[in-house]
Amino acid sequence: MTETQNTPHPAKGAAAVIIGRWQIFHKGHETLLDAALATAEHVIVVIGSAYCARDVRNPFNWQEREAMIRSCLAPDELARVKFLNIRDYYNDESWNSAVLEGVHRLTGGGATTLVGFMKDHTSYYQTNFPNWARKEVRQAFSIDATSLRNVFFEGKDPDARIEVLRPYVSTAVLNYLQAWARLPVYGERVKEHLAVVAYRKRWDADVYLTADAVLCAAGHVLLVRRGGEVGYGLWAIPGGFLNPGERFYSGALRELYEETGFRTLESTMKAAFKGSQVFDHPARSARGRLITNAFFFDLGNVRLPEVKGADDALEAKWVPIEDLPTFESILFEDHATILGAFVGAWHR
Repeated sequence: MTETQNTPHPAKGAAAVIIGRWQIFHKGHETLLDAALATAEHVIVVIGSAYCARDVRNPFNWQEREAMIRSCLAPDELARVKFLNIRDYYNDESWNSAVLEGVHRLTGGGATTLVGFMKDHTSYYQTNFPNWARKEVRQAFSIDATSLRNVFFEGKDPDARIEVLRPYVSTAVLNYLQAWARLPVYGERVKEHLAVVAYRKRWDADVYLTADAVLCAAGHVLLVRRGGEVGYGLWAIPGGFLNPGERFYSGALRELYEETGFRTLESTMKAAFKGSQVFDHPARSARGRLITNAFFFDLGNVRLPEVKGADDALEAKWVPIEDLPTFESILFEDHATILGAFVGAWHR
C-alpha cells in the first residue's frame, strides 16, 4: 500500500506520533500505524475532533475510533500504543499547544518523530511541530475516508456496501462496522448524512452568513435544543441565517427572540452587550462554508427570564456555566468554541 524506509528495530525509548480523525480507520491509516511501530518503541495515536457531537464529518465518537484502531493491533503492538484525545479548537495555536502538551505528558519529553504523509491541504498541520523529527510515508494508492463514509452511509444495499468497503479496510474494522451498523445510532447517522447531502444541493453558494446570540444571566447561559434534520436534538446557541439586508446585530437578536421567546427592551440589550467575535473557520460547519458573527450579552445578576423553545427550537433552557463541560459532546458544530470564547475556558 505504501512505501516507507525500512527500520530494522524500533528506536528504544523514543516515541512516534501519528495524527488523524480516523473516520473511518482504513488501510491507508494502517500503513501510518505500521510505520510508526517500526520507527519507535512507543507510539502515540492522536485522535482529533475527540469530544465533538456526531456529525457528517465525525460520525464515530473517540471511543469507537479507538476501538477500530485497537482491533487492528496484535497484543504485543497494543502494549506499545497510547491514545491521545484532542478536541477541536478551530485555532492552530491552541490545537498545536494541546498536541504538544499531551505528547509531552505521555513521553516525558523524550525524542519524538511525527509519522505522516502529505495527503492534501488538510495535512498542513504536520509542519506545525518543527522540533520533532519527521518521517514521510508515501502512499502507493489513494484512499479517501470521505468517500468511504459516503459508501457506508449512503449505500442502500447492506451487502453491496460492505463489499465496496472490503478492499479498503481491514477485516477487523469491517466486522466492527457491520456490528455498529446494527445499532440505532447508525440509522440516526444515515438520516443526517442524507439530510446534509440534500442541504448542500439546495444551498450551494460559496459562503453563507449567520448570527448568534450568547446570552448570560446570573451565572447561566441560554441554550436551545435543535429541531430539524441537521443536528437534531443537539444543544446550540440561539442563532441562524441573516435575512436579506439584515445586519449581524439585528439578526442575532431576531433569532434570539424567535427561538427562545425572550424579549426585553432594546436599551436593556444595549446595556448588556459585552462584545462580538467572528467565527469563520472553513471546517466549523458540516453543512458548508458558514461564517457567523456571535454577540455576547450579560444581563447580570438578575432573576432568570422565562424562556420557551419556539420556531425551529425544540426547547430553550438556562444552563449553569459551570455545567457546560458536560454539554461538550452534545453541542452543535463549533458552539463549544464560541461559548468558550465568551464565558471562559470551561473545557473539561
